[in-house]
This record gives sequence, structure tokens and C-alpha cells, in this order.
Amino acid sequence: MDNNSEAYHARPRAETLLLLAIAGAVTLAHLLTNGRYGFHRDELQFLSDARHLDWGFVAYPPFTPFVERVSLELFGLSMVGLRLFSVLAQAAAIVVTGLMARELGGGRLAQGTAALAVALSPLPLFEGTEFQYTTFDYLWWVLIAYFAIRLLKTDNPRWWLAIGAVVGLGLQTKYAIAFYIAGLLAGLVFTPARRFVLSGWFWGGIALALLIFLPNFIWLARHDFISYRFLQHIHARDVGEGRADDFLQDQLLLCVNLFAAPVWLAGLIAFLRSRRYRMLAWMYLIPLALFFLGKGRGYYMAAAYPMLLAMGAAAGERCLGFLPSWGRRTVETVFFSGLAVCGAFICALILPLQSSGPLRNFALQRGNADLREEIGWPELVATVAGIRDSLPAEQRANMGVLVGNYGEQGAIEIFGPAYNLPPPISLTNSAWLRGYPTPPPTTLIVVGVSREDVDRIFTGCRLAGHNVNPYGVKNEESQYHPDIFVCGGPRLPWPDFWKKYQGFG
Repeated sequence: MDNNSEAYHARPRAETLLLLAIAGAVTLAHLLTNGRYGFHRDELQFLSDARHLDWGFVAYPPFTPFVERVSLELFGLSMVGLRLFSVLAQAAAIVVTGLMARELGGGRLAQGTAALAVALSPLPLFEGTEFQYTTFDYLWWVLIAYFAIRLLKTDNPRWWLAIGAVVGLGLQTKYAIAFYIAGLLAGLVFTPARRFVLSGWFWGGIALALLIFLPNFIWLARHDFISYRFLQHIHARDVGEGRADDFLQDQLLLCVNLFAAPVWLAGLIAFLRSRRYRMLAWMYLIPLALFFLGKGRGYYMAAAYPMLLAMGAAAGERCLGFLPSWGRRTVETVFFSGLAVCGAFICALILPLQSSGPLRNFALQRGNADLREEIGWPELVATVAGIRDSLPAEQRANMGVLVGNYGEQGAIEIFGPAYNLPPPISLTNSAWLRGYPTPPPTTLIVVGVSREDVDRIFTGCRLAGHNVNPYGVKNEESQYHPDIFVCGGPRLPWPDFWKKYQGFG
């Protein structure tokens, strides 16, 4: 083998090692910091649902609770262990972004740029700090884009099977992937890629996606499509609270590193100008328009940016080739310096770099609401146990803990056994489907419900304690649900009470 041939084969290996090094650095950062603070309220819901596996849940499809169940079996109640699959999913998204740049003609500079831009962007970084269904949804979007690029580059229709498999996994993870599917189909119809509609592999991909999604669809049908009503409720809440007001701003500040904006904009333009790859432009523009018009939240679009970054990095690398060496070095120095500075700020804001001290205070004071929601859950459970212990023996004998939201539900279910607390009673999301205890308790410790509501819903209520955390951090629990009550049973018979007060959250 001559030297030129050896160099040809060595280059992809070196480029792959670069991508793995970037992903590895992000993985290491998460592994070193993910054990701080505590479980997020959303994670507590996943932990609860992971103990009640089914083919569907009110708030989401079954994939994420299933993965969490695997994590529980492997690692027990370890934050680092339970978040490991989230970390690996984001590491995979980083590597696949770099591979997209390679498929689009980019060399080492383009691949490294695309991978770094994803690694140092707010939403992707956040996805590795917690166990969320959005983490896996992000990876599915990136993989679909990669397989679409392979399809268009090779003109091999067999790639539709890979696309269909990932679409099926996406539908088993987060229903919002339907908007991305709409973009994929629009791109197919509006570009020369429409030729694939006549291919049996295309229809085979659709069949595979539907087959993977089928168990969840059957579950939805058996439960009167309760998840659709849940999504309607959540969307109305988000719009009412103004959570969609900053949609366009979030595209610049939340979905991607701000300093990488020229790269993804260049990628969008390059896709639009490319006859071969124009389908991917529609895979961005259609979901963007649908989410904007439908008042979706800004971060819903985050997973569409890696493909734009990959194309923009490849196009930018080609443009730099026309500059003199000093000009190229200047552009690279300015870009990577800006990307790093912006990335450092994002890391300080999003990663739990310190469990106490100035970096923790910076994150909490600058508005990282998610970190605030990781604080105080063990203390809440200990307070409830203390209230239970203060009750007379006859009340303790038939006592239940009724909670107002899924965070409290998960906390009592996960941490409560250490205090011999009974399983929580919750009317929220899938816990409502599981019903109430039989026979129902005659004494209730009520958490997460206001004084006005407990007096209206239950009998004989008295204030028994307060939900606070030792750090004085203001979060949803300490600020909006501070009071804990001891009550009698509900004013309505339990079946009527259960039917009337079903909740979504």
C-alpha cells in the first residue's frame, strides 16, 4: 500500500477520533457533575412510571420509562447511573452531527465545527443533565436527518427502512416528532426526492414505522386517546402562561450556541440551493412554521439544528479554502474563541458545576429553573414522614398520602419506602389510571394543594407542616405549595371524587 493510500484511509479514522473526543469530553463533564443536586420533578415521574411499565402513559409514549426501568435494574437509585442513557444519547447526537458534515463533503474542520457547535449549545447540554424524553427525541431527529442525507447521497432507497425504524422509535418517545415527519414528507413531495414515492422501500419504511408504533397506538385506543387530551391541556397551559411567546428568540438563544448562528443559517441557505439535499431544508422549515403558528415552545425545534450546522460547517470550510492562510486562521480563531466563550457561559448556567458556592448561585440566580426543581424532594418526604409519626395511632392505622402533582408523587413513591410511607395517592397523569387504594384511607396527609382547595375538597383539614428546603431555594414546591395538611376523606364518595378531580400536569 502506497503512502497516498495510507493517508486516504487514515484521514477518516482521525476525523472519527476527533468526533469521539468531543463527545467523550461532554460525556465526562456530565458524569462528573450529574450526581449533584437531586432528581428533577420530571425524572421522578419517569421513575414512578418505570415501576409500572405499560405500552403507554398519559404524558408520553412508553420508550423513556422503559429505558429508565433498565437503568433502575442496572444502577439502582443512582443519579449518575439513571442519567447515563441521556448522556450517551447526547454523545451519539454529537458524533452523528459530525458524520453528517462528513457525508456532506466536510473535512476535519467542518466535522469538528459541527460537533462542537452541538456540544456547546444550551438545549443539547441540558439534555445530558437530566433524564427526559426530549433527550431521546433529540437523537431520533438527528438520526433521521443523517439517514436522509445518506439516502439522497447514495440514491439507495433501502435507507427508507432505517428512516422508518427511527421514526417508529420517535413515535414511541414523543408525539411531537409528527411535526418533523410532516417536514420530511413535505420535503419528499416538494423536491426531486419525490421519485422515492414509487419505491417499495419507501412504503416498507412507512410500514416498519407503523409496526413499531402499533403497540402504543393500541394502548391509546383502549384509553380513549387520553394522551391527546393531555397534550391539549398542556398546550393551553403553555400558551396561557406565555411559554411560547419567545419562540423565535429561543431559536437563537436556546436551541443552538448563539455564536454558531452564522453556521446554521449558512446551512439552511446551502440546503435550499442544493437540488440533491433540498429536502432537508423543508425538514427544518415545515416544523418551524407549524410550531410557530401553533404556538409551540421554542425548544421543540432544537433537534433540527444539527443538520443545518453540519451543512453550514461543510459549506463554510469550502469558503475558507479561498482565503489566504492568515485570513483563514483569523476567521477560525475568532469563531472558535466566540464559540468557547459562549459555551463556557452556557455550561456555567446549565451544568451543576457546584453543589454549593458561587457557580451554583450563579446558575440559580440567572434563571435556571430546572436546577431549582431538583432541590428539596428528600426533605419533603422526611417532613411527610414526621407528620405521619405525629398522628394518633388510630389515624396512622388507615392513613394515606395524597399529592397534588407528579413530582410529589414520584418523591413519595421513590423515597417514601425508607420511612415506611404508603404509596402516594395521585390524580395526575398515569397515576390517575392506576386508581385509589382499596379500601380507601380515612385520614389523608395532603401535599401540594392550597388551603382553599383542601377545605373545598376534603373534610376536617388542619395545617400540619410546611414544605421547605434547607437551602432557601425558591422553587415550585417551596413557593407555590408550601403547606401540608392532615384531612379526613373527600367530601364526595371516592369514585365520584376520583372522576371529578382527574388532573393533567
